[in-house]
Amino acid sequence: MSILARSLPAAALGVAGALALAACGGGGTSAGSAGSAAATSGGKTKVTMWTHNAGNEVELKLVQQITDDYNASQDKYEITVQAFPQASYNDAVVSAAASKNLPCLLDVDAPIMPSWAYAKYLQPLTVDAKLTDPLLPGVKGIYGDKLYSVGFYDAALGILARKSVLEDNDLRIPTVDQPWTLAELDAALTKIKSSGKYDYPLSLATGWLGEWYPYAYSPLLQSFGGDLINRTDFSTAEGVLNGPQAVKWGEWFQGLFKNKLANPKESVDGMDFVQGKAAMQWAGSWSVGDAVKKYGDDTVILPPPNLGKQPYIGAGSWQWGMSATCQTPEAVNGWISFGLQDKYLSAFSEQLGNLPASAAAQALGKKFKEGTKESTYIELARKYALIRPPTPAYPFIAKTFEKAAQDIIAGANVQDTLNAAVDAIDKNLAENNNYQ
Repeated sequence: MSILARSLPAAALGVAGALALAACGGGGTSAGSAGSAAATSGGKTKVTMWTHNAGNEVELKLVQQITDDYNASQDKYEITVQAFPQASYNDAVVSAAASKNLPCLLDVDAPIMPSWAYAKYLQPLTVDAKLTDPLLPGVKGIYGDKLYSVGFYDAALGILARKSVLEDNDLRIPTVDQPWTLAELDAALTKIKSSGKYDYPLSLATGWLGEWYPYAYSPLLQSFGGDLINRTDFSTAEGVLNGPQAVKWGEWFQGLFKNKLANPKESVDGMDFVQGKAAMQWAGSWSVGDAVKKYGDDTVILPPPNLGKQPYIGAGSWQWGMSATCQTPEAVNGWISFGLQDKYLSAFSEQLGNLPASAAAQALGKKFKEGTKESTYIELARKYALIRPPTPAYPFIAKTFEKAAQDIIAGANVQDTLNAAVDAIDKNLAENNNYQ
């Protein structure tokens, strides 16, 4: 569970802070604020960084190591780290933005980044393309064709299972290139349920709330052919979140719980698969270690199913950006560029269980080397990853979708629920001029 707490691709922080940012549409730092320059006793210019990693000892230690090494590598800037608890981080950023006291360097959850850029709390980065081109697409935060943030790792989902269970039930073991179809998945779940050996055939980690819901469940919607918003111009959710394919998703999704193929009320530990309560689990790379400890080589990682259109998984985790009025952009771009060294990217993936951001970092480490179980997640990210909609409206969309999914799980009418979600999202878009 400790891995989950620090590795969910978009932390279940709640979105009130991001919504407040999106609603403000302006701001920045002023002279004397955290984004302005100040001299240290050693003659360096002091630059402040904020991170959400307080309480996350492993990741915070890695961030501090990069910072210490960067500070020692040059004589112009001294980056200082200020860490906040993850649950209060967004609120701290909102408060600082309101008082015009944002730091120069801050981390940002990838799907929330567009709302911060729209609100003019971030400015684009100028990191050399030679450093960013080799990175996984999901670690690059792009909005309006500009790079606003860069991450040191990514996250991906797949289905954790046991080879012996699949073989005992005469089920085809799907490959990255040949995932299960909807019919195969449904048949597999029904067959495993009929064996009577598990409380539920599939764990969907319903106890993980917040951003987990759109990150984990909207790819299933997208695999049916629906989406959270029309990505052509991001001006409406009509027809994509409540159209025929979305309704098919909702009815299928609801059926998983109605037919007791998945648990609607899992505990927050998300350990049903490892505890033997579920035969399979929709889970991220951070869960593989616990599974291997329990099941060893019997552990297999299956690709996302093709539910009609094509398989999808989410992409994008915590990334680093620069406040809009930072007076030392050279320091921020320099620190991010410095942190993109393969040895650091490898350390993040090795110690956190998240995806290495580049092929070179993958080769440098052991956990994700080609042929390991974890390396399957990199294949899935390269082949099936789809970022959450890069729109300032995303925080509102995410919260709206979370409620809709919860209502559907609880048995609400699917069409009515999705229509209500679309109405709410389109109202928000209209009130904000489509965030133009």
